[in-house]
Amino acid sequence: MTEADLSVHTPMMQQYLRIKAQHPHELVFYRMGDFYELFFDDAKKAAELLEVTLTARGKSGGEPIPMAGIPFHAADGYLARLVKAGVSVAICEQIGDPATSKGPVERKVMRIVTPGTVSDEALLDSKRDNLLVAIHQAGDRFGLASLDMASGRFLVLEVDALEAVLGELQRMAPAELLISDHITTPELIENRKGLRRRGPWEYDQDTAHRLLTQQFGTKDLAGFGCDHLSLALAAAGCLLNYARETQRTALPHVRSLIHENREEAVIMDAATRRNLELDTNLAGGDEHTLFSVLNRSATSMGGRLLRRWLNRPLRTLDTLVARQTAIAELRKNYQFEVVHGILKHIGDLERILGRLALRSSRPRDLSRLSMSLAAYPELQSEIKRLSAGHLGTLASRISVFPELVDLLSKAIVENPPVVIREGGVIAEGYDAELDDLRNISTNAGQYLVDLETRERQRTGISTLKVGYNRVHGYFIELTSAQAEKAPADYIRRQTLKNAERYITPELKEFEDKALSAKSRALTREKMLYEALLDVLSEQLLPLQESAAAIAELDVITTLAERADALGFVQPQLTATPGIHITGGRHPVVEQVTTAPFVPNDLLFNEQRRMLIITGPNMGGKSTYMRQAALITLLAHIGSFVPAAEAKIGIVDRIFTRIGSSDDLAGGRSTFMVEMTETANILHNATESSLVLMDEIGRGTSTFDGLSLAWACAKHLAQQVRAFTLFATHYFEITTLPESLPSAANVHLNATEHHDNIVFLHKVQEGPASKSYGLQVARLAGIPDVVLKQAKAQLAELEAGSTALAIETPATITAEAPVTTASEQPKQSGLFDALPEPALEALKKIRPDDLSPREALEQLYRLKEMLNRGR
Repeated sequence: MTEADLSVHTPMMQQYLRIKAQHPHELVFYRMGDFYELFFDDAKKAAELLEVTLTARGKSGGEPIPMAGIPFHAADGYLARLVKAGVSVAICEQIGDPATSKGPVERKVMRIVTPGTVSDEALLDSKRDNLLVAIHQAGDRFGLASLDMASGRFLVLEVDALEAVLGELQRMAPAELLISDHITTPELIENRKGLRRRGPWEYDQDTAHRLLTQQFGTKDLAGFGCDHLSLALAAAGCLLNYARETQRTALPHVRSLIHENREEAVIMDAATRRNLELDTNLAGGDEHTLFSVLNRSATSMGGRLLRRWLNRPLRTLDTLVARQTAIAELRKNYQFEVVHGILKHIGDLERILGRLALRSSRPRDLSRLSMSLAAYPELQSEIKRLSAGHLGTLASRISVFPELVDLLSKAIVENPPVVIREGGVIAEGYDAELDDLRNISTNAGQYLVDLETRERQRTGISTLKVGYNRVHGYFIELTSAQAEKAPADYIRRQTLKNAERYITPELKEFEDKALSAKSRALTREKMLYEALLDVLSEQLLPLQESAAAIAELDVITTLAERADALGFVQPQLTATPGIHITGGRHPVVEQVTTAPFVPNDLLFNEQRRMLIITGPNMGGKSTYMRQAALITLLAHIGSFVPAAEAKIGIVDRIFTRIGSSDDLAGGRSTFMVEMTETANILHNATESSLVLMDEIGRGTSTFDGLSLAWACAKHLAQQVRAFTLFATHYFEITTLPESLPSAANVHLNATEHHDNIVFLHKVQEGPASKSYGLQVARLAGIPDVVLKQAKAQLAELEAGSTALAIETPATITAEAPVTTASEQPKQSGLFDALPEPALEALKKIRPDDLSPREALEQLYRLKEMLNRGR
């Protein structure tokens, strides 16, 4: 908008529109007295998102001005709602003095609140990291950078494919995502809150290198082990520049760059993370997840670290064994209870220190910091006493800060107010000048009474009065008759009809102090508060290192408590490939079911790499598969596992293809989603991977589905050789072990009683003998009349007397029939269309031994046999 365009508006609206032009993508909170006001389109959007009243007040440029306002003291609640909706807000404050301003009071945007850069306690979920993520792409390769503004954790990594990017985004769950304008990949940009487009020039690698070395005070980035990550560093530069712009301040708590090497972690794609319900269930909630079962952390930062461990399990054997040893040590004599009790006195130091670095700390942050630091010596002493191993290393990383504890205990009142602006934060006795100002302000009345008593005694004038009025201030009043007795230090201030009023040097000094004492006390208190922040900021690095060690100690203590409470055992970790679980249990299902959980065994080794799982739906196939993955995952974070005994070889990836759903937004059917996920597994699984495949091929016709399932199973067993749990309702696949020694059949059993079904949930060797489809359908509530028709039709099919004339509705049974070879109903197999004599003749033919003429003769012979068999 040009100056000519602005001229039609009022001066205040001109000021607003100039500020808004600088922040076109943010809602502008424009401070007017005790309110933040929004105007024009911002007001309309805010009214919709915040459910506040949209008004029109006054005119500017001849048109009514849409307005919406919120009280400034309640802004945090409204900001939290906007941040959750992915909306950014520019906070515009009054910085001029209304008493001296000519025209509108000067205003300036003091900070920009965005979903990925917030650090205020009221705007954050204490249970989750709040990440700002940037992506840079070159061809098929991607660089990613993530920053947790609240803690200063800054990470970079590079990946080779879009599927890997999607998996990392599923893990990070960014609150805000920065991507270049030239990126058009729909999977990255569709349906994402907090998406921000940035110019390609913001990903310039030279600029990124300069910004990053400036931030860390280094000559280069070699010390961080990421000099070679050009794409990730470009993303990091864009991210850092954006963070500085929005915070309008330096980021002193961002002190290093961590290279996340994917080769150090167990890789999981987005589908696997969803299916395993690590910290978010399939409905998008927190209930009945692995995290919800495990998280009994004493601190919020410990809970967030546990969530990160679950989403990024490791394959570094030494690290995992060190964690296991620490957990075992804490379990001895229930030592975890003592440590947990101390940790409960420690606050969310990561985020407190982040706000301290950003100069946005509130008084209660300092109070919690003081309380937390006071617990350090006891915690350090307790851990050092326990072990010299990993626990001892953690103890050595936890420094003690007696000087800071003493300073904070003296400086901050026991229960400070929420904000500094009203005062009352600095404790009495900490600063003599502040105490004096407070005494003047609060005890002015008593001072005047005492002064009057002293002056009456000194002058001998019993009628002397000390008073105050708003025009002349403080005074000593004598009657006209007594005025001649006024001491020499009395200075006449006002003459009345029957009295004289005086001021003395002492009273004048008191007046100067008293009239400005409150504002001066508040100014002094704010200065002392800022000085405290300066002192604390000097210790920021050791404070951050101690907080990180405490968070890890909290996670290990939590895992020790969970191992004891839930009956977990220490698994044996080995570099030798294989998984051997005795009496394994599903850690989540076991906690939510009312019936006793039936444990099961699992054996994978070099000779046994695929288990083909059959049995009725609801029989426990999916639970058995998921528990294998979760036990393996828990072992790879260093945790104990729900089993009687476990020996786990290090895996490189975990894949799951479980369940079915449409991707309506992406225009993909259930079967397309299934095939896309299957293709990802077939392309990326290795012989060190754990693969869970459930009911491949159910989304298409019988022949297509069976063919695909057969081919996928054979490829996984023969070519990929991954450790694979392959659940299927196609009985034909149970013959695979006859030709593939590394495959084996197992099944989950059930039994019938008067047309009802009882699931036994026990895994046994061999294929299932029956599918119990009609019984499951009865449990699902299928009408009896339909079940009777289905039963009659099934009898005819099993007798081989007829073929089903119409397509059987997929809703009649939850699973197609599955039987043993001896009891198998006459289903449509791959070669059922051939009469038996023709099939036998075909088996005897050796094509390599036939001449072209002989081959043609054999073809005619087979055709004749087919015609006779009709």
